[in-house]
Amino acid sequence: MFEESLKFYKDFPTPGIKFVDIMPLFQDKEKFINLIKETGSFITAPSVAVPEARAFLFASPLLCVTENVSNMIPFRKKGKLPSSEGDMLEVEIMKEYGSDKLFYRKSDIAAGKIEDGVFKIAILDDILATGGTAEGMARSLESIRIEVDGKEYGIKVTEFVFIVEIDGLEGRKRLESIAPVHSVAHI
Repeated sequence: MFEESLKFYKDFPTPGIKFVDIMPLFQDKEKFINLIKETGSFITAPSVAVPEARAFLFASPLLCVTENVSNMIPFRKKGKLPSSEGDMLEVEIMKEYGSDKLFYRKSDIAAGKIEDGVFKIAILDDILATGGTAEGMARSLESIRIEVDGKEYGIKVTEFVFIVEIDGLEGRKRLESIAPVHSVAHI
């Protein structure tokens, strides 16, 4: 249903990459509403971690239409996220066209709900290609502890949710050992 709305660009942003343009999904209000509802149906966690920047466009509406989602944790590029001393964490990610770094705040996680003694977090992104971004985020999140009211809590990544999955790149295989993987559209 959503696949026919996508556009594709060869050799962007670098030669050999086939860019998936999701922006046409925002040109049909009814389709976008249905996309957000379907995306939300996969999410069981109260917090959603999202990498910059296109994933923000899909995560924000979940706060309004998905009853269990109550917190968004942004992962941003260097210099984009203000923080207090000791609050910022860094994660190196491997994208299909090279490595990069993202930054996130412990305070954004602490703003979420603690369930069964942990912070449960879903990871949402627009495209699942090789899975390097989502894997880096998940491994970093699950390796830390968050202090709330003098007590430390772990983090459990409950699922990965993607708007579009590029099936031939096998990113799903990379992530399934961490948590279940759900995609709204496949190409």
